[in-house]
Amino acid sequence: MKVFLSGGTGFIGQATVSAIRRRGWELTALVRDPDSASAQWIYRQGGNLVQGDVTSPSGLAQAMAGIDVAIHNAGVYEIGADAATIERMRQVNVEGTRHFLSASLAAGLPRTVYVSTVWALGPSGRPPAPSVTRDESQVHDGHSLTPYEQSKLDAHHVALDMRRAGLPLSIAMPNAVMGANDHAAFGYLLRLTLLGLMPPVGCGADAIYAPVDVDALAEGLCLVAERAPMGEDYLFCGEPVSLGRLFEIWRQMTGGSAGRFNLPRAVMRPQMALVEPLQRALGLPAFFSRDAVDATLAHLDYSSAKARRDLGWSCPQPEEMWRQIIAREKQLMAERQGVLAKLKHLPVVA
Repeated sequence: MKVFLSGGTGFIGQATVSAIRRRGWELTALVRDPDSASAQWIYRQGGNLVQGDVTSPSGLAQAMAGIDVAIHNAGVYEIGADAATIERMRQVNVEGTRHFLSASLAAGLPRTVYVSTVWALGPSGRPPAPSVTRDESQVHDGHSLTPYEQSKLDAHHVALDMRRAGLPLSIAMPNAVMGANDHAAFGYLLRLTLLGLMPPVGCGADAIYAPVDVDALAEGLCLVAERAPMGEDYLFCGEPVSLGRLFEIWRQMTGGSAGRFNLPRAVMRPQMALVEPLQRALGLPAFFSRDAVDATLAHLDYSSAKARRDLGWSCPQPEEMWRQIIAREKQLMAERQGVLAKLKHLPVVA
């Protein structure tokens, strides 16, 4: 099978590249800079490189000629983003999705997969309330907690419009994606914990997520690309866990103090405004941010029953997942010198 992939140089994208190549599929990856370390990593995995950018539609449809399935995974994720990053999210997440899916339609591809997010469905609520919806039928109420959520909601609507226009499209919606070398807030918080620098205080311990292992998600995306009926949507989630329980798992496995004391959001939020510019001055994303506090107002307690039933998909249990992630993260951190170097996300991991 011939696969065309956007976003192959990112955190989820690199796992997806590996999953595609394990299957022996022919891979063509859209990259902004073919000479970058992450693009060259794709090339070493046996992928073909096509220079381009989802923010520009020029040449996209032509690059997809002869492709069996396109997977649109390109996106900008940052909670606590500054104004420039928020605009970049709009350009990549919304307009980039429009350009990529329009090109797939113009090229007449028989199969396209768009990687959305559970945030595009909005908060799930908590069972056993009878009105709670935890599956693909949930509809966002239009109120977004963060600019990232808003950008992905808008992009999700673009995808639905393209499907109505005739594009054979399935949508994959992962929950909070976890893995070693994670560029998102949880990755930085885990590395802080392993460095012994994680503050013992936190907030939002009651928030429920269903974290999904990045490699399991990559397998899920390949299952959708390979066998899912076009027009179907799939949630990819692990077992539900509260943030309080997640930090307890970390404490048990690392001996750290992550999230030992839970403070009210109203106390934590003003403090985040003070530390956001400090993190950016150090060349870090603002993983301690007001957006991060606001995001804990939502439960993302979604179910992957459909993907498990129809695709045969599975995800590790939380303890097993974190045991593997922590072991790999320790290995990666041991190869670097200096606190900042150990804390930062690496552009590519072999």
